[in-house]
Amino acid sequence: MFVMKPFRIHTGLAAPLDRPNVDTDQIIPKQFLKRVERTGFGQFLFYDWRFASDGSPDSSFPLNDPRFSGASILIAGKNFGCGSSREHAPWALADYGFRAIIAPSFADIFANNSRKNGLLPVTLTDDEVAYLMKQARESAGYELTINLEDKIVTDADGFLARFEIGDFERYCLLEGLDDIGLTLQHTADIEAFEARRISFAAMRSA
Repeated sequence: MFVMKPFRIHTGLAAPLDRPNVDTDQIIPKQFLKRVERTGFGQFLFYDWRFASDGSPDSSFPLNDPRFSGASILIAGKNFGCGSSREHAPWALADYGFRAIIAPSFADIFANNSRKNGLLPVTLTDDEVAYLMKQARESAGYELTINLEDKIVTDADGFLARFEIGDFERYCLLEGLDDIGLTLQHTADIEAFEARRISFAAMRSA
């Protein structure tokens, strides 16, 4: 069973993916969408870019670079997550180990699906993303801290950028609540309603 992890303050290795308009079919190709669970998709993330036609890793792709092994923050180009609305895209990113994606812009449906699955999309300016991209490429072990409580991104060298997120989406991420979790917060009210409904049905049939 999927349990959404709270996102409050996360520090992690940053990996660069300097490509605009990365669509969901590149994030997780359609031939891998046969699973019904949310897990198991990470191994197929960016499959057509990570692997050559013979199945061997493509050494030119950033995530195959040993420097970015274990990265949990992806720095990407504009319009990340465009294309179809498949929820498998954030599933694959999260299953691979990413907790956040930083980009100048995101496709709306992808961003919404990500937040509902505990993956934080962070929108920064073009210049801020370009700086982070350069640092990730050129600085070994480059880490970022994403503070959702204060809505800031920082690094150890003094970089600080602020980002915006809706209050409701922020609350859900901070508390680790997906749609099911939100519903379960009202378990007592649901049970009371069901008890009244059963009692009323019994009275009508008596």
